[in-house]
Amino acid sequence: MPETVPDPFAETAPELSVVVHGRNVQDHLPDLLDSLDAHPLPGVEVIVAAVGDWAREVAERHAPAFTVVPLPDGAGDAAGRSAGVARARGRWLHFVHAKDGLPVGAAPAVAERVGGLPDTVDVLLLDHVRSFWRASGLPSPDGPRLARAGRADLALDDRAALLRLTPLLGNRVVRAGFWRARERLLTTEDEPFAAYAALLLADRVACLPHPAYEDRRLRPESLPPPTPAERYALVDRYEALLGLTADRPAVHGVLYDLMIRDCLHTFARAGMPDDVAREFFHRASVTARRHRPEGLRRPAGLEGVRRSLLEEGAYGKYRALQSANHARREVRSAARTGRRRAGTRLRALQYRAALARPVDPHLAVFSAYWNRGVACNPAAIAAKLAELAPSVHPVWVVTAAGAALLPPGTDHVVPGTRRYWEVLARAKYLVNNVNFPDAVVKRPGTVHLQTHHGTPLKRMGVDQLPYPAAAHGLDFQALLERVDKWDFSVSANSHTTRMWQRAYPSRHISLDHGYPRNDVYYTAGPAEVRAARERLGIAPGRRAVLYAPTHRDYEAGWTPRLDLAGLADRLGEETVLLVRAHYFYEGTASPLGGLLGSLRRTGRLVDVSSYEPVEELCLAADALVTDYSSIMFDYANLDRPIVVHADDWETYRTTRGVYFDLMAEAPGPVARTQAELTEILTTDAWHDERATKARAAFRRRFCEYDDGHAAERVVRRVFLGEDERTLPPVLPVEDRTPAPSPEEASAS
Repeated sequence: MPETVPDPFAETAPELSVVVHGRNVQDHLPDLLDSLDAHPLPGVEVIVAAVGDWAREVAERHAPAFTVVPLPDGAGDAAGRSAGVARARGRWLHFVHAKDGLPVGAAPAVAERVGGLPDTVDVLLLDHVRSFWRASGLPSPDGPRLARAGRADLALDDRAALLRLTPLLGNRVVRAGFWRARERLLTTEDEPFAAYAALLLADRVACLPHPAYEDRRLRPESLPPPTPAERYALVDRYEALLGLTADRPAVHGVLYDLMIRDCLHTFARAGMPDDVAREFFHRASVTARRHRPEGLRRPAGLEGVRRSLLEEGAYGKYRALQSANHARREVRSAARTGRRRAGTRLRALQYRAALARPVDPHLAVFSAYWNRGVACNPAAIAAKLAELAPSVHPVWVVTAAGAALLPPGTDHVVPGTRRYWEVLARAKYLVNNVNFPDAVVKRPGTVHLQTHHGTPLKRMGVDQLPYPAAAHGLDFQALLERVDKWDFSVSANSHTTRMWQRAYPSRHISLDHGYPRNDVYYTAGPAEVRAARERLGIAPGRRAVLYAPTHRDYEAGWTPRLDLAGLADRLGEETVLLVRAHYFYEGTASPLGGLLGSLRRTGRLVDVSSYEPVEELCLAADALVTDYSSIMFDYANLDRPIVVHADDWETYRTTRGVYFDLMAEAPGPVARTQAELTEILTTDAWHDERATKARAAFRRRFCEYDDGHAAERVVRRVFLGEDERTLPPVLPVEDRTPAPSPEEASAS
């Protein structure tokens, strides 16, 4: 879509330009733009400097209401702000980062306030709210300071305490002429520097003690670790800022105090290598001595001791003080947790002993679906591993009940046994489609590969927080600690990659290689399709419809949402219904027991709830009927008809939360009642031209990386260490040949 360019002469220049800038980090941009588009305001324009294709695609949904300025991937925040300012026509500028938000009513409140400000005011200071992954809309500490400043405009030197406001560009609206006159100084990737500098350079400022910005703090664990240069840049920031305030005593004193606090806080954080910490401390000490205000008195107590040691450059003494404080905290913590540890002492001793031994570079541990057996993406990876890297020995984690069902010769361990802890401690590779237990330690040199087990329609990970039915009983902090152990996360399409970024915010690398379990949909031939149908007792010429619904978080158990006997009767003797209940309901009484008794002789309904692998069921089926199960994304690889039965879509969407509107982007016909489903399946609607077009669009979006070579790409990248550029390229969807349909297989 071409860039949307407003006509500068079409209307009076707006009072306020909201400049949205940056990448679509963890998919927060859609909510921001939706909120701005929901209540358009006179006198306010929105310019989106969209960095990267994902941000551009989101922004262009709102054109021409917003001006969209596309920028390439890699463009920084400073470039985004500059591009937005170049297109802005407003008298005032409000910079909003793509990851952040605007509370309800923020834009009109800001527009009204700046509309009454004279040109002598350069900056309007706002209150804001803070959001984290576990909570949103928390008040900031800035409100009382803004309230004390009142509504009259003033000079910063008369109220230097305003420098203590959180240094965000989003909580200060700047006069466009003021910004452009100082743009060379203010155009920097260091947002706090720009925020402080704008305030220091302003002739006069005004305040709005109203929350008009949402600062969304991303998990530090989801961001790249700071480089040494980025650490040192903190000191450089204050060196430059303090140079601007040498002849302004009140402002200089506040800024100096902020510098000392910021440097001490940064130095106290764990994870800074000793050589970097020593250099950081030295640089901070030099700056502290150079700019220390004359006559400044240090605070009393421990804080005063810390400041004294920093100003003296006493690195060794400061470290000794830290160690002593840490030892005291450790003693108190041990006393509190001693009783809890007693129950797990034996397991801990066994595991600790194994952790003391070297990592085995030829050992890999596999698990799937909470140790159910050899299945899903881990199984496909293990099979390809045996072919490409036979020196790596696989060990499967399987429950005692599931061990009897393993393929002959499968090396396995049962959870809780001594060998179980030994292999978990020593294996270089740990592969799972869920998560390993919390107690598993991420050792240096080990590789944790998260394969997942579906494309997300429903909300996952921390995105479940607003949905009590889905979030009940989940410990999200523990979940994120498990996620932080991942090195790689496998993805089948760019939608999945993006949703995992927001659902599981951490530093893992996305492997956009496709789901290995779906390789079979391109490698299977007529013989495999015929064999799958024969194992299920489906006679040649009969139509097999796989019905695979998902579970509901708001239901205690599973009851078919269809009258299966009635449906089987309407579909006739030439159709076989393969019914697969979700695996969450394993161990409960089969809801199909009575139905099977009456239909067993005809073979028109088969309970395949326990049949493995599910990929064989898909190969055997002529069509899929599902509701919101992720099986639809996998089955779409076969390019066979899919029908969605969505009798409770509104309830499901409300209680579980979804990432997109399935009713608008379904892979085929949608039935809201059994009568509609029957009508679709007894006419040509299940495979007509309209259904084919819907399926083609769905395949392009959600089968993006699945081409039959996913397992090879994953094994070569993770186990063989090959560069991503040397891996087999993903074939375009139109160049792929899926496994033959049952009709084609029977004719060959």
